[in-house]
Amino acid sequence: MEEKQKQMQSSMNEILPLELIQIILLRVPAEHLARLRFVSKLWHSLISDPHFAKLHFNHSPATTNTNACLYTRHGSVTFLYLDALFGDHNEASLDRHQHFLVVWNPLTGSSKTISNPYASSSDPHGFRVSFVSLYGFGYDASQDDYLVVVAWKDMERQPHMDYFSLRTNSWINIDAALPKPLGSFNNYCGLFLNDAIHWLSAPLEDYSDAILIFDMKERTFSKISVPAQVVMRECTCPKLTLLAGCLALYYQKKYTVSFKTKIWVMKEYKVQSSWKPYEIPLETFRPLCLSNNGDIIGDQIIFEKNEHKIKFIIYNVRGDRLQHFKYHCASGFMSPTDAMYTESLMPLPIDLKDKDKKRKDYGM
Repeated sequence: MEEKQKQMQSSMNEILPLELIQIILLRVPAEHLARLRFVSKLWHSLISDPHFAKLHFNHSPATTNTNACLYTRHGSVTFLYLDALFGDHNEASLDRHQHFLVVWNPLTGSSKTISNPYASSSDPHGFRVSFVSLYGFGYDASQDDYLVVVAWKDMERQPHMDYFSLRTNSWINIDAALPKPLGSFNNYCGLFLNDAIHWLSAPLEDYSDAILIFDMKERTFSKISVPAQVVMRECTCPKLTLLAGCLALYYQKKYTVSFKTKIWVMKEYKVQSSWKPYEIPLETFRPLCLSNNGDIIGDQIIFEKNEHKIKFIIYNVRGDRLQHFKYHCASGFMSPTDAMYTESLMPLPIDLKDKDKKRKDYGM
């Protein structure tokens, strides 16, 4: 049987040139590529190549992306796959991982545990931090590096900022880059988009310069405004999210007969006139992503029959109606993280170093 399988693999590789195999595999969803690595040594070498992973991430069709939402409970992370919820199979796949602070690719299994830079030197169980103001995670394409960014205040309430470089495996202080004053923010966890991390000011008292941006390449800050049409007194719990690669602001509308959720999507990055509004006839609706046909998928966490449930909803933007209600029972309270996960084979810098070390060890 094994001999026959080897002959079939050899025949396939002879019939199809390597370039064509690569073109075909670039159109395969990442979750399937993880399994296809084990078809043959040739395929394993091709799919595991960092250059192929980058090509797949940047050029594969949007329809091959798998949308997963992250929920947390007692330090564990649950990935709930939305495509499975609204597809032919009603059950969503779950995956869990638990660590103090970790950068982790659940598809490839690659992970990097990050050291705690805030422990007191005099008391290893104590901390130098009063509270964390902001944090975020993103990719610096100019250095091919992943950064964990943390802004925090010390016991004297003085602001500081550090970032952790996965490539150098070290924390670097950039206090000089912090805007003065730093202020407060609604979403502590920043959103990565267009080589930058974004946070929303809190309270949202003025539309101008309400979004703080940290440029990953330049290590500098800038600001942009939310839509001028936003009525501040109507906003409850304003937050940022990403919808189909666009920055979006959403909040609950109060002082109306019925509570509604307002969503503004910035169709063109940093173009103020490109904000487009949507209104969802539901309160506490959290937009998560867009479906393949442009509908908005969102969730609500509700308490029903002595248990928490995550209620998933599709809002049909063309017909202005809600449809496809799905439930997922949560064991205990699960907190949404305002983060969506897109599956990728992209390696971490630590993986590349390990491969280089193995090559040297084996004299390659």
